[in-house]
Amino acid sequence: MSDTRPLQDETIFALSSAPGRAGVSVLRLSGESAGRALRALTGRPLPTPRVASLRAIRDSAGDIIDKPLLLWFPAPKSFTGEDCAEIHVHGSVAILESVAGRLTELGLRQARPGEFTRRAVEHGKMDLTEAEGLADLIDARTEGQRVQALSNMGGALRDIYEGWQSLILDALAQIEGEIDFADEADVPDALSHAAYPFLSKAYDGMQAALAEAARGRAVRDGLQVAIIGVPNAGKSTLLNALIGRDVAITSPQAGTTRDIVEAGAVIAGLPVTFSDTAGLRESEDAIEAEGVRRARARAEDAHLVVHVVRGSARPSLAADMVFENIESSSPGRSGSHITGNALTGAGVDLLGAEIERQILAKYAGLESAALTRIRHVECISSACQSVDASREKLGSEPELASEDLRKALKNIEELAGRSNMEQVFDRIFSSFCIGK
Repeated sequence: MSDTRPLQDETIFALSSAPGRAGVSVLRLSGESAGRALRALTGRPLPTPRVASLRAIRDSAGDIIDKPLLLWFPAPKSFTGEDCAEIHVHGSVAILESVAGRLTELGLRQARPGEFTRRAVEHGKMDLTEAEGLADLIDARTEGQRVQALSNMGGALRDIYEGWQSLILDALAQIEGEIDFADEADVPDALSHAAYPFLSKAYDGMQAALAEAARGRAVRDGLQVAIIGVPNAGKSTLLNALIGRDVAITSPQAGTTRDIVEAGAVIAGLPVTFSDTAGLRESEDAIEAEGVRRARARAEDAHLVVHVVRGSARPSLAADMVFENIESSSPGRSGSHITGNALTGAGVDLLGAEIERQILAKYAGLESAALTRIRHVECISSACQSVDASREKLGSEPELASEDLRKALKNIEELAGRSNMEQVFDRIFSSFCIGK
């Protein structure tokens, strides 16, 4: 006879596959009573761990709901580190609602967004950077994003920060030796100076990672290419030509584009958003002036800027222009000059090739960049500052130098998600999909 008593612990369940009609849908369970829930559904003993079993599951009246595949993952060898189960049912909305209703009757509750992964972090199955890599992998739209996310999910950032952590601990041991045994004849007075090479190596490594962070985030978040220029220079025509479809309205009338028009593409394996902007000119029209302000702001924030210059003496020929490709992040804002006509297509392929060349030059190979989120940068920036402050105090104030290193270690613990970070956890995992 099956055990149908309500479950009182925090055992959770959720649909972990895409919602809606499908060939197969997967329900995931995790928690202390996942096994008892599985026995209650089937009226049979638990399946062999990690071996798929075909069994009927029944409602409270004993009627069959479906005959799914079941998988049983006893703790700690599971995704979350808790007892887990998967129920692979036929992807009918009616079946899913019936199973969910039965699980609720048994005392399980619907999982919150990211709760399975959060439990995996809390049980030491992964650190926070690996969990973030998992979220990025689910959201990846391009090959570059997939590679980057898979790298962090596999522990690439963990390996790096553990190296910094080890260096800081080595330095701290040297400093503490001087503090604790200052009166011992066999402990040199300048023992803390032996910490300097360890700190310098950690500092240089952090600085290098921080230098790559902005470009690493560009791979994760996507690149922005702003198209700017005076009214009627042909910006909207150029956007349509680059994208290969009509996404922006074109007209001989100046000031047609007032707000930013965006269109996406994939270039060199990375997501790129092109932005057509309002023509740059002084205007007393409040709406157009706001459009110009937004155009300038978008150009300032863009990774690349395409400055369209009207090349014809006859303004009505809006597509007769010079393409000036300006890399916004480079000193002096220098770039390539390409002449063409967006209406005829002349020069458009050259411009597209130049944009791809600059993207490859600046962003290719950064899929493994360690720091891909603002949170990462904030933690390591603080740690780096503390390490640098410690180096300055080694010779005169070893006690304060030691305290600075403890701050640096705390920052790294925050990066890993191993300190008291309830609010940070809430913010990060709220962005995950339910069932993950």
